[in-house]
Amino acid sequence: MPIPQRFTTLSALTLSLAVLMLAACNPPASSAPQTVTNQSTTTEATRPYAESGRRDERESRRRNSHSASNTPGAFNFYLLTLSWSPEFCFTHPTAAECVARPAFVLHGIWPQNTDGTYPENCSNAPGPANPGQYSDIFPDAGLLAHEWATHGTCSGLSPDAYFSLARQAFRSVKIPHQLASVQSQIQLTPGAILTDFSQANPSVPTDDMALSCGNNFLTAVQVCLDKNLNATSCSSVKTCRANVVRVTPQGATRN
Repeated sequence: MPIPQRFTTLSALTLSLAVLMLAACNPPASSAPQTVTNQSTTTEATRPYAESGRRDERESRRRNSHSASNTPGAFNFYLLTLSWSPEFCFTHPTAAECVARPAFVLHGIWPQNTDGTYPENCSNAPGPANPGQYSDIFPDAGLLAHEWATHGTCSGLSPDAYFSLARQAFRSVKIPHQLASVQSQIQLTPGAILTDFSQANPSVPTDDMALSCGNNFLTAVQVCLDKNLNATSCSSVKTCRANVVRVTPQGATRN
């Protein structure tokens, strides 16, 4: 029995569509080189609270690579990171921590090694039973939980001991007058900023500090502390190499 013309046409059309779909799923290899777009890397300290789930990962620890050992307490010193809050609040003006227009805020105190490596996520130990008691230094509960899981578990301390240490370290650093209140954008060299901090904190030489910047904007000042919270060398910590950094004011605008 002969096949009707319309069925023959329909079958040919179906076959053609199948061939086209197969070709789309398996494009032929090209001998021409492909262009790969390099995305710029960012650092942990670039934004305050950047480690919490909702923060942008432009921040960094200014460190090199993870430590091969994640044994709690097996590290050399702490890296106290004070983030410049206005830089974060510039793009997140409605965030709770931005209402008071703070200057430097505590990002964290991180175990670090003198060879540039660092431990993270050393155990599954639960955080503090009452995290709200640390809201003065960590108003973002999500960041507090992250800081404990990522860094605190490597300290060898209990949750309350770790966050009490963080509070003590944060409060021990005096903010230079010039950076205590910035109402309009200013420009400073990294060396000038660290010198100002050292003059405000005579027991902390500039070699025991590092500065973090992103796109030539100030993002954080970091202080290296031993396990007794005495200043120690920051030679293994990367620092901002910009000639000049811009300091975002404690307001909604900048140049």
